[in-house]
Order: sequence, then C-alpha cells, then structure tokens
Amino acid sequence: MSLGPIRGENLTALLEAFTLDTVRNMLAVESVDVRIYHNDLPDQRRAAKLAIETTSKRGKSDNPKLSVHERARERWGLRIEAVFQDCFEAGYKHALMIGNRTPTITSHMMATAIRMLKESDAVFGPTPEGRYYVIGMSGSSKIDLSKFDWTSAHIYSDVAHAFTEKKLSWSELEIWYVIESADDLEIMVRDINQYRFEGDEESARHTETVMERLITKLEP
Repeated sequence: MSLGPIRGENLTALLEAFTLDTVRNMLAVESVDVRIYHNDLPDQRRAAKLAIETTSKRGKSDNPKLSVHERARERWGLRIEAVFQDCFEAGYKHALMIGNRTPTITSHMMATAIRMLKESDAVFGPTPEGRYYVIGMSGSSKIDLSKFDWTSAHIYSDVAHAFTEKKLSWSELEIWYVIESADDLEIMVRDINQYRFEGDEESARHTETVMERLITKLEP
C-alpha cells in the first residue's frame, strides 16, 4: 500500500482511524457481535486496544458485543480460513469479514450484507479491481479459502466460481473500494464529503479528523 506522502507515524495514525470507524459502524448494527482479529504486531495491537478504549465505556473492555483476538502472522488465505473457523467454532451461524481499509462502509451497508448472508451460503463485496472488501460465510467454511492465490487480480471470480461449482448460493454486494493508493484516498474524501452533505456526521468520522490534521501538517 502506497499513500504518497502519508507514511510512518502519519500512516499508522490513519490506519488506526480506519479501524476505529469500521469497528464503530459494526457496533451500530443491531444484534451482532464484533470480533477484532489482528496479527502479533505492535501497531495492530495498539489499534485493537484503541478501538476498545474508544468504543467502550470508561475506556475499559466492558462492551459485551466487542472482543479482541490475536493470531500469529500467516499468509492471507490461511488467515481468512482460520478466522471463519474460529467464529463458527464459537457458535456463530453467520460470519462477515471486513478489512481495516474500508472506513467509508456505513453501518447500513454492513446491515445489508448481514441480511443477505442469512439467506445465502456466502456474500461477496467486490472491488473494481476484482478483489474483495467484504466476505461472509453461513453455517461453516464450505470452501477451502487457503488454496486460493489472494494476490491474484481475478481472485473474486475464482472464489465465486468455486461456490457455483459446489452449487452453493451466494449474494453480491455493491462494488466498493479498499484504500490501496493515494487515488483511493481522493475517492474516500469525496465520499466522506457526500455523507456530510446528506447529514451523516458519524460515518468515517475518525478518518476525517485524521485526514484534516494530516492535510494541514503536510501542506508546504
């Protein structure tokens, strides 16, 4: 991921804001639990701790809907498969996985994904590049996700085809984006401005605050 002049501590702060906004929006969806999975890296531990402090009362881990789970670093396919398996072993019938680089996904969009997931074996949220911003599974991990090349430009069609071959049902969300480049940041800022124009003052609020600070800081 390259965000132009945003790097180092500034990039860390922005990624933390992405995480906070994603967690906050998930917590706004009724009747869901939010499980934060992160690698055993200091920056990711800090982001998870900050999410707890920001969204829980008195800065303590007292929100019954929110829990944090640390996993060792491994390649992406193994990581996705392990997270889904962990959720199903914990007793959940539906699991929706959202990365930490999609801060403009609203709670309404998340609620729609969960509603669709309850009627399908899976739900996929495609990006313009042919990848994912959301993956959901129902009942169990019916596909071996670790066998796919998640760096492939056609990973979306590969996984969807695997579901179709097994005659499993799947639903598709609207196309959205994951923050990968400075160009994606421009799209994100435009979306945030549109939310504010429509009267939505909460979506991506932490991201907006950090972006405003960085723009001021990085101005020549």
